[in-house]
Amino acid sequence: MAITMIDAELLQKAFIAGAHNLEKNKDYINELNVFPVPDGDTGSNMSLTIMAAAREVGALVNPTLNDLSKTISGGSLRGARGNSGVILSQLLRGFCKEIKDKKAITTTVLADGFVRGVETAYKAVMKPKEGTILTVAKGMAEKAIEMAEERVSVEEFAEAVIAEGDFVLSKTPEMLPVLAEAGVVDSGGQGLMEFLKGAYRGLMGEEIAIDDKAVAASGSKAPAMSSENIDTSDIKFGYCTEFIIMLEKEYNMDIEADFKEYLTSIGDSLVVVSDDEIVKVHVHTNHPGLAFERALQYGSLTSMKIDNMREEHREKVIMEQDRAAAAKKEEEAKSVPNKPYGFVVVSAGAGLDAIFTELGADYIIQGGQTMNPSTEDVLSAIDKVHADTVFVLPNNKNIILAANQAADIEEEKNVVVIPSKTIPQGIGAMICFTEDASAEENAENMIEAMSEVKSGQVTYAVRDTSIDGKEIKTGDYMGIDDNGISSVGSDIQTVIKELVENMSDDNELLSIYYGSDVDAESAEAVEAMLNEAFPDYDIELHEGGQPVYYYIISLE
Repeated sequence: MAITMIDAELLQKAFIAGAHNLEKNKDYINELNVFPVPDGDTGSNMSLTIMAAAREVGALVNPTLNDLSKTISGGSLRGARGNSGVILSQLLRGFCKEIKDKKAITTTVLADGFVRGVETAYKAVMKPKEGTILTVAKGMAEKAIEMAEERVSVEEFAEAVIAEGDFVLSKTPEMLPVLAEAGVVDSGGQGLMEFLKGAYRGLMGEEIAIDDKAVAASGSKAPAMSSENIDTSDIKFGYCTEFIIMLEKEYNMDIEADFKEYLTSIGDSLVVVSDDEIVKVHVHTNHPGLAFERALQYGSLTSMKIDNMREEHREKVIMEQDRAAAAKKEEEAKSVPNKPYGFVVVSAGAGLDAIFTELGADYIIQGGQTMNPSTEDVLSAIDKVHADTVFVLPNNKNIILAANQAADIEEEKNVVVIPSKTIPQGIGAMICFTEDASAEENAENMIEAMSEVKSGQVTYAVRDTSIDGKEIKTGDYMGIDDNGISSVGSDIQTVIKELVENMSDDNELLSIYYGSDVDAESAEAVEAMLNEAFPDYDIELHEGGQPVYYYIISLE
């Protein structure tokens, strides 16, 4: 029998099925990303966003459409990560506004929901770009209006709209040359289609249960890690490294034994705890990147955290927090009077954390390219800052939308998002802050200061590709500036030199922040090379401690 309308029970099944299909295909979506860098990707961000809502939706018993709309909208908004995740949450938010007061969803309501979702998402993006998830959603909304006028069944409606989405997605390389050059369609658009195709299967009766593995990033399903298992003897290795593996390949006792043996060969203070779905790892090592690369053989990584440990306090032990003491401390914090201004900063690496703290950051969110913080993460950080006005510096272009979304949700404090796209921009913005200026004046001055900063990063390629006219091989070093990939090669110093040459203009100060996989001697050799190549620059070398990126470079 043809479906003529969708009730709350059917919508609940469809949403969970859609979330499951998106989560199941996240790795495929990640592979569509144009830049071959080892960082947080579209599929992972969209999956984490949708699963934040799906677990709540799955827990509802006999919900109404109003219940579902609130849960889907609120869960996805707060769980949104990365630009693609935020846009997906806005599409859902608009759709839910349209259905919340309805008793049932007809094809007309579906069409109106698609249109409202697209309108809401476009408004959330300051400069919408065609050839992206927005274009795919808009094409489907237009087809939805057309199909609703023909008074077809829900199945016919859904099949036609999804077919149109696939067609528009196939055309995205014609709209964005960078997609055509890389030979891929838009990854965000693909993620949206995977969600809708899964939802369609749910409408057709496919039963799907929520997979808690996909939400392990929140820590809700992570195995407990006791401090009793951690060696408290003198630590010889420089970086306390923690991460969670979301298992996607075979992992048994023999494999775990090999994994532990490898980690022991590059570090100490090892703790590995696992269940059927995830593995939580703690290790002290001088090469966090090696631990990450080995772990990627078993699945995707999340909750990555690296702390730099100096020689003078190598005897660091992970202790379980005393809940009563923590509660008392939290209660005392509530009585602290608000100051005029406070700062929430996204950072990755102990050295960078220390720099931002010295500049006045009140709360640092661990994140960046390797893991985009969610809207909920930003909201939680804002709540911990006792200030009337809180400035938020995302320091990554893929976190700005989530920060803006948090600012829109926050009701008690004045939140000002400074749209910093890189760590150097964030540092430059904070340097020019003055207590005596108004929030508006400070925001204007900080944004202006950012415009004077040029940023570069050096990392490695994780796959062969061709982009920006450059042939890139797996393992090549890549220098990436504000305009894209600037230099590629097998020698890191040559890549760095070419990157700086391409960035150089009428600048005076060159700052270098070296990452967790670079030792001080290698960093000093790079500094010496740059001093010789660019004698007119004042060059400053800092230990950043960031993962994935060997060097972050700024010119001012």
